[in-house]
Amino acid sequence: MTFVPEKQPAVSEDTSIARPTRAAAEAAVRTLILWAGDNPDREGLKATPSRVVRSYEEFYAGYQQDPIEILRTTFEETEGYDEMVVLRDIAFESHCEHHMVPVIGTAHVAYLPDKRVVGISKLVRVVEAYAKRLQIQEKMTSQIANAINDTLRPKGVAVVMQGEHQCMTTRGVHKPGVGMVTSTMLGAFRENASTRREFLAIIGK
Repeated sequence: MTFVPEKQPAVSEDTSIARPTRAAAEAAVRTLILWAGDNPDREGLKATPSRVVRSYEEFYAGYQQDPIEILRTTFEETEGYDEMVVLRDIAFESHCEHHMVPVIGTAHVAYLPDKRVVGISKLVRVVEAYAKRLQIQEKMTSQIANAINDTLRPKGVAVVMQGEHQCMTTRGVHKPGVGMVTSTMLGAFRENASTRREFLAIIGK
């Protein structure tokens, strides 16, 4: 087992902004309920501000996680294994940064090891760390691929994400069932067509 040298955290969001108190966050939810036209003091809504703030702690837990730190511990005892490692159909839930409504989908992640591998649960946690933030799918796809590439230094990384965006399905153009697909291919997956085809075949694309 080896430890990757210290690197700067992959979190790019501005952490200099002071985080409001829980009371301030709950007050903001009350304001939104009033703006929507309802009474936050009626029985069914009295506890809603507290519930919303607690749900936000789950929805945006990724801001408290460092994807680079998640990937830091790797293993070299691989018996020379240097073939593709693929995790497919990783379910994710994110939120559109433009409308703060859900993006629900699946991610497929692969890398070609170069002497060391990482526990597969860590790859899932990296997807989660980036998904549980305000996001656009294109950026999230690149963030996941770059974090794996920069930390593991493999021969190649591939990430394909499919998402259904409720900013399209429940508002705006109202087109349910429309899925968005994004991909980032690095190293051998970008340079070698046969490697890329093998990955796409494995994930059923």
